[in-house]
Amino acid sequence: MRIAVLQMTAGINPAANAATLSKAIADAGRGGAKMVFTPEMSGLLDRDRKRASAHIRAEDRDPVLKAVCHAASEHNVTVALGSLALKQDGGRLWVNRSFLISDTGKIAARYDKIHMFDVELATGETWRESAAFAPGTQAVTVPKTPVGTLGLGICYDMRFPALFERLGQARCDAIAMPAAFTVPTGHAHWHILLRARAIEASAFVIAAAQVGCHEDGRTTYGHSLVIDPWGDVILDLGGDEPGLGFCDLELERIAEIRGQLPSLANRRQIIN
Repeated sequence: MRIAVLQMTAGINPAANAATLSKAIADAGRGGAKMVFTPEMSGLLDRDRKRASAHIRAEDRDPVLKAVCHAASEHNVTVALGSLALKQDGGRLWVNRSFLISDTGKIAARYDKIHMFDVELATGETWRESAAFAPGTQAVTVPKTPVGTLGLGICYDMRFPALFERLGQARCDAIAMPAAFTVPTGHAHWHILLRARAIEASAFVIAAAQVGCHEDGRTTYGHSLVIDPWGDVILDLGGDEPGLGFCDLELERIAEIRGQLPSLANRRQIIN
C-alpha cells in the first residue's frame, strides 16, 4: 500500500497553505499513493492569536477544508488532514481538529486534540494552547481506510499512553500523529516517543510534521516519519526542508508482528 507524507512549512496565509495542500494531494495521486498524510495546523500556523483570529472559521465555512475535500475527490486520494484551527459552535475557544477525508471528498471522521500543549521550556519558549483551544474528549478510530483501521491523534497527544492504550485495544492498523513539534523537544523525544507508540500498539505510526522557520517566528523540528509495527523507521524526511515523501507499507507486517509478540493479547488489568 503506497502512501504519501507531506512535510510543510505552513504560514499565516490560509490560501497559500491550501494551494500547497492541493498540489501535494495531486502529486500524491500521480505518484500512485492511495492516501496522503498532512501535518498539524496545515491550514494556518500563527502564534499571533489576534492576527490568526481573522482567518479562523467554522468548519462549514473553512476554505482550506473545502479545497482539500475538492482535491481528494479530483485525484481519488484519501487524505488524513493533520489538523485545522476552527471555531467551535457556541464556544469562545477554537478547536484543533483532524479530519479523515475519503477519496470521494467526503468527511469520514473528525478528531479534536485532547491534550493541550501548556509548557515552559528551558529555552524560554512558553506555550499555552489551552488559552485558545478547547480540548477534545474522545478517542477516534476509522475503519476501512486504505491502511486498515486508522487511529487519530495530534502532536502532544503522543506523550499520553492512555490514548494509545485505547487505540491498541481497538486494534488499529495505523495511527496518524500529525505535529508541529518544537526543535528542543523534537531533538529529545520525537523519534523515541513515536517508535514506542508503534511498538506498543503493534501498528504503523505515520507522523507528518511541520518543518523550518515559519512566518510567525517559530521554528519546527520536521522529521516526518513512518514507523512500522516493530518500531523500525522506514521513512524520515529530515529536519531541513518541506516536501512530499512516498512510502510503501507492507500491511501484512501487522499480523506477522502481533503473532510473534502478542503484547496486545497478553495485556492484563492491573488492580491497585
